[in-house]
Amino acid sequence: MKNKIQILILLLSFGCISAQQKIKLSLKEAIEIATTKSNNAILANTKVATSKLEVENIKNNMYPSVSISGQYLRLTNATVNSNLGNTNPDSNQSSEPLQVSSLLLGQANVAMPIFNGFKLKNSIAASKNLYESQVYNSAHTKERIALQVVELFAKLYQTEEMILVFNENIKRSKQRVSDFSAMVENGLLARNDLLKAQLQESNLTVSLDNSVKDNNIINYKLATILQLPENSKIEIDIDAIKQEMAASTILSSSGKRNDLEALTLQEQATKKNIAIAKSNYYPAINLVGGYIAFDLKNVFTVTNAMNVGVGVSYDLASIFKNPKQIKLAKSKSEEVTVAKAVLSDQIKEEIHEAKEEYDLSQKQNLVYKLANEQGQENYRIVKDKYDNSLSDTNDLLEADVQQVQSKINLALSEADIALKYYQLQFAQGNLLNAFNLSK
Repeated sequence: MKNKIQILILLLSFGCISAQQKIKLSLKEAIEIATTKSNNAILANTKVATSKLEVENIKNNMYPSVSISGQYLRLTNATVNSNLGNTNPDSNQSSEPLQVSSLLLGQANVAMPIFNGFKLKNSIAASKNLYESQVYNSAHTKERIALQVVELFAKLYQTEEMILVFNENIKRSKQRVSDFSAMVENGLLARNDLLKAQLQESNLTVSLDNSVKDNNIINYKLATILQLPENSKIEIDIDAIKQEMAASTILSSSGKRNDLEALTLQEQATKKNIAIAKSNYYPAINLVGGYIAFDLKNVFTVTNAMNVGVGVSYDLASIFKNPKQIKLAKSKSEEVTVAKAVLSDQIKEEIHEAKEEYDLSQKQNLVYKLANEQGQENYRIVKDKYDNSLSDTNDLLEADVQQVQSKINLALSEADIALKYYQLQFAQGNLLNAFNLSK
């Protein structure tokens, strides 16, 4: 399988090919390509990478901030009176004004956060929750991509089977029209019976054209998802699909739905946001230190002025502003909690509906198999009667329509079983697991 996927990827690098390229794929191969190479899958992976970078950026706040600054100022006609040289502060002796032409200032400051009401700790925890939530969202996106591929495969198979049925019956209808035309010319058949046969042939041709159109549209959509050239013709490996279905099993209980897990982690993040809002009630304490060098020309020079201490800051306005911020954080948390409950109920409904649909598809398939046998046998009997002049043209054409419809119903039913099967796997959160593919 890996070799085939590598060939497909290599095909993309050569650009479009003038002739239609036929590619035979099993469902597992198509899903593996779609969940790794499609634009939606790449976008999901990019969002995960972005969320991880956001965690790393928030973690950077744990480290001390270090700043270095320096200034050189040229002073023009500055006169400075200084008492630095006068030992007697009460003396009336005035010092001679100093001529100062420049100021040189350099400093380095270091601030290390010690305590901020656990805001940093909770911010890191919330960002980790959001990152893990994005990982589950990405996995759910890939599950949806896989389900979309399954649905397109089912529709593609159905249209191909319908094309086969219509081609087969158009061939037989053309022969019937030819026979009826000869009988009309020989006066053995009424002209309106020939018109009925020609009308049936026209209806089959219209149905065939619609099926071909649908097949082309579905094939184009599937090629787009798989990032294949536009002129690719995808051939379904139905035998491989049947083997894949036989190899996988339906779990009796729900698996881990990634969208629900993502919402659970978002809920945890909103609870951390409540704690972050409450942390504004506490003062911020930092360990600070620095170095200053100062030179005021002809006045004084300061070097090796090291300093270290503790800085405390508190926003008094937070006493009045913070209650509303806490209420907002709590409201957002409650919103996510309710959304989680809604999604939980929705998942239960989806699983129940998917089980019922799958059971129904199996029952209907048995009915359609029997109906197909009955339709074929009924047409054979009516055809024999018609050949022996025991039934009329209306009976023959009606029996033909019934056997065509029974064939179509059976073909649709075969694909519908596989579709409902994998829809159930998706509802249970096991679609990619069914193909042994990682999320």
